[in-house]
Amino acid sequence: MPYKTEQQWQAELSENDYRICRLKGTEPAFSGIYEACKTEGTYHCKCCDTPLFESTDKYDSGSGWPSFFRPSATENIIENRDESHGMVRVEAVCAQCGCHLGHVFEDGPAPTGLRYCINSASLQLEDKE
Repeated sequence: MPYKTEQQWQAELSENDYRICRLKGTEPAFSGIYEACKTEGTYHCKCCDTPLFESTDKYDSGSGWPSFFRPSATENIIENRDESHGMVRVEAVCAQCGCHLGHVFEDGPAPTGLRYCINSASLQLEDKE
């Protein structure tokens, strides 16, 4: 799946973005540029530009991370079992390049009941204008 070497990813991404996107890190709550963003558009993968989420599916979960109740196309996101940090969660990754996006929780709003809790560092917003 990853179509670049780790050295290439490190050269292309900032140190923080590399830590989050490629090493499965997490940005601090309420620190990401898209957490409170209200701009209309499509959120793409920071690493490969695959469209992932629409601003119309974004909501304020109060969690401190951008949250969406569904992806723009389910085939663009892979969900993996994550047993790190002494808990069991569902990790969301980009299906195209393997970029770590965040996690999926079952405490979201209707119509899906899901909360895609995503790191801003994993996203790039293409605004509607």
